[in-house]
Amino acid sequence: MTPVRATPSRPPVPDAPAAPDVPEAPGLPDLVSALLPLVRAEAAAEAPSAGIEPGDLEQGVWLRLLERPAAAGAPGDPARWVRDVVRAEARRARRTAARERLLRRRDEPAAGPDSDPERAALRTDRRRALRAAVDRTPGRCPLVLTAMLSPRDPTYREMAGELGMSQGSLGPLRSRCLGCLRRMLAAEVAAPEPGGKER
Repeated sequence: MTPVRATPSRPPVPDAPAAPDVPEAPGLPDLVSALLPLVRAEAAAEAPSAGIEPGDLEQGVWLRLLERPAAAGAPGDPARWVRDVVRAEARRARRTAARERLLRRRDEPAAGPDSDPERAALRTDRRRALRAAVDRTPGRCPLVLTAMLSPRDPTYREMAGELGMSQGSLGPLRSRCLGCLRRMLAAEVAAPEPGGKER
């Protein structure tokens, strides 16, 4: 029978050192309560010039307060400290906005109603429908209405010269052609149902 060897006992593993307790800054809640009206007033005054929300400036101030070393304690002159920190945060926001503007492409179109693809498609469709209706008007109306829709925006005298008619007869002919075009377009657009829906 083979003797059983006793395994050597391992040395005990030392316990991990306990994490040191982080002392809370003494009187921090009281300091925040005392500074809150001043921080809000300063942030509201500086935010418009910085182009940011007052709440963002306020958050920056509270962050700077929490970043102060615990040994430093409360600021000696709280009003001056708040004013300096708010202005520093506002300067930082202005610098950031200036850098972002420089990075933006200069030829980038500004967002607006003209840059909306859906509206642009609707305008193109309306223009196409109008041109088709103008072409179907009777007599000299297509010439008169095409001259009126010209991007040059000609005067009555120029239109009469182009069409080879007197300026006095252009007015009544223009009115008749517009009336004809209006009736054609009204007949093509479906009458709305009760409740505003088109059929």
